[in-house]
Amino acid sequence: GLKALELLVIADPHPTTWASLAVQAGRRDDMYLLPVATQFECRGSRVASNRALQWGEQIVKPIFESKDDLEVIYLMAKKLGLADQMFKNINVEDNLPAAEDVLREMNRGSFSTGYCGQSPERLKSHMAHQADFDMLTQRATTGPNKGDYYGLPWPCWGKPEVKHPGTPLLYNTNLAVMDGGGCFRARFGVEREEKQPDGTTVKVSLLADGSYPKGSEIKDGYPEFTLAVLKKLGWDKDLTEAEMAVINKINPTTTDAVSWSTDLSGGIQRVALIHGCVPYGNAKARMKAFNLPDPIPVHREPIYTPRVELVSKYPTLPDAKQFRLPNTGFSVQKAAVERGVAKQFPLILSSGRLVEYEGGGEETRSNKWLAELQQTMFIEINPADAADRGIKDGGLVWVTGAENGSKAKVTALVTERVGRGVAWMPFHFGGWFAGQDLRANYPAGTDPIVLGESANTITTYGYDPATGMQEAKVTLCQITAA
Repeated sequence: GLKALELLVIADPHPTTWASLAVQAGRRDDMYLLPVATQFECRGSRVASNRALQWGEQIVKPIFESKDDLEVIYLMAKKLGLADQMFKNINVEDNLPAAEDVLREMNRGSFSTGYCGQSPERLKSHMAHQADFDMLTQRATTGPNKGDYYGLPWPCWGKPEVKHPGTPLLYNTNLAVMDGGGCFRARFGVEREEKQPDGTTVKVSLLADGSYPKGSEIKDGYPEFTLAVLKKLGWDKDLTEAEMAVINKINPTTTDAVSWSTDLSGGIQRVALIHGCVPYGNAKARMKAFNLPDPIPVHREPIYTPRVELVSKYPTLPDAKQFRLPNTGFSVQKAAVERGVAKQFPLILSSGRLVEYEGGGEETRSNKWLAELQQTMFIEINPADAADRGIKDGGLVWVTGAENGSKAKVTALVTERVGRGVAWMPFHFGGWFAGQDLRANYPAGTDPIVLGESANTITTYGYDPATGMQEAKVTLCQITAA
């Protein structure tokens, strides 16, 4: 596939495994390695996994010909003729968009996710006054940010001047909304029809019953806020003339339909907040997800399972086309059972994270301090399974996968951390393929310090139809001494 591409462009601080694999596949032309700046060479906002933001300043200038991500996007837009529209609200100097303006544009376009109250000024103030924040509660106890949670974790409702503190924990009704509290979103309407065992249907409310964030003026469930809802409550009088002017401009023909998520004035969110309500409504938690393939979660055997006798009782979902993708997991599972794959590959294989490395490891394996800590790609195997196969701790082994004749040469870590019949690999390695070291395929001096086989050459087909996530965590393999 890499060889057949018309053009391959790799933009990264480090040449990635894709580059070495493309060379290995025989590619020589129409391949470009473009150096992109690291986070230390850029400035702007960054979002952590706890939904909080930080403002980062440039530590060093970009080295060599590296470009900031924002400059890359701008130059692409310029080449495609989109720059005038895409950056009409963003100041650009020497092809580099202003990071502050980029965040403000994101704020304007992200009312529906609560990514709207975190202005550059608020985040910079958090960075400048970190000592004011309590390490346990994450809340500022004094100073100009008093009451804010560090990094204004989204949802941070309304425009920045509303001063919503951010939401450290989702769905906490013990706190007022303006203290970071919240409830479940009324995303699926206010009621639905549900079929009864006798064949009749009844209407079931989807809104909360007697549950609401602390201090809410509405002591029950409520739908998503629109101008129509504000009018029904008499709260539309709280909107300013400027806010109404924006609302009228958004939908001149059906103004009442303008909602909390489309009102670019931020007024509908602001008014909901001053009455103690969450802009997206207050609904019940969905224990029955009626629009998902399995409304109530049921056990389904993995596509590649060692327990083939369970497939008939707990098959994977039927083949179907989701969005643009055909999901053929049922057919793949059926074929795997018919071919007796579980007999050829009797070990369950999973993959996961090491503390030393991040992601595919291109950057962290190029860091000499981290590379020293974890120098070898390995597979964990139970002592009983190792003994059955004549495998010794620290010895080289072949791991073969259930698809495409895949194989990987790694070091065995014999340990009781995995049970009998189970093996585990980290997913941070690359630069080897099917037992062959590809170090020579990197441009001189750009190869990572540590190379190793990629775990995902062994993982197999499958993805979750609800989220679109690929199946990279459970498959079958066989391990033999190399």
